[in-house]
Amino acid sequence: MQVLILGGTTEARHLAERLHGLPGLPGLEVTSSLAGRVASPRLPVGQVRVGGFGGADGLADWLRAHRVDLLVDATHPFAQTMSFHAARAAAAARVPLLALRRPGWDPVEGDVWHEADSLAGAAALLPALGRRVFLTTGRMGLAAFADLDELWFLMRSVDAPEPPYPARGEVLLDRGPFTLEGERALLRDHAIDVVVTKDSGGAATAPKLTAAREAGLPVVVVRRPPVPDGVPVAPDPETAARRIVAHLTGNAPRGAF
Repeated sequence: MQVLILGGTTEARHLAERLHGLPGLPGLEVTSSLAGRVASPRLPVGQVRVGGFGGADGLADWLRAHRVDLLVDATHPFAQTMSFHAARAAAAARVPLLALRRPGWDPVEGDVWHEADSLAGAAALLPALGRRVFLTTGRMGLAAFADLDELWFLMRSVDAPEPPYPARGEVLLDRGPFTLEGERALLRDHAIDVVVTKDSGGAATAPKLTAAREAGLPVVVVRRPPVPDGVPVAPDPETAARRIVAHLTGNAPRGAF
């Protein structure tokens, strides 16, 4: 039995760990696929491939060539293109598809959120909200903020960004999970007065939201992009592993994944 995990997330690594060496599935082989955008990624257990497939058609060909029995889309919630490619490829290759998507964040009492549909929309909101920005959207979308010369940015990412990005500010290379005390210190030491984040969900980067709430700071939250319709979704690695095992062993309820 062959399972391909489209990964790069913490949840994808945890799922690979749970599936690796399961006593009830001794013939199960798990391959995790990473896009290759991070220079030194945290590798999951099992087989790993790095790089793209060449679109949905290339992924479908890979599924057929490797006789994959099940495909898991455990990519980042903002990896919209890959999720749609996965849905198209799974349908073309007639391979069952399960999406592993961590739930998004919900505002709680005390939050001051301003929602945007895109990074460009987030950038448009900033001049009215603050002057010193904690930008936590990753290195790939910094160009959307490059023209805001009147603002200062603390830009946090795993790898160093490439231009264009804001000229005024500081790049902070760091990788989660982050602590609440650490996020409090960042906001205080850099005199941050507005935070920008994508609605990535999960616990690894959530402390910044708590720190911003405590400080009474506005947070610009970029909403998640649309995802393919009709794809079964598991909210966490534990649920995904149970459903995968049930499917591969023929114990899933009729009509269910």
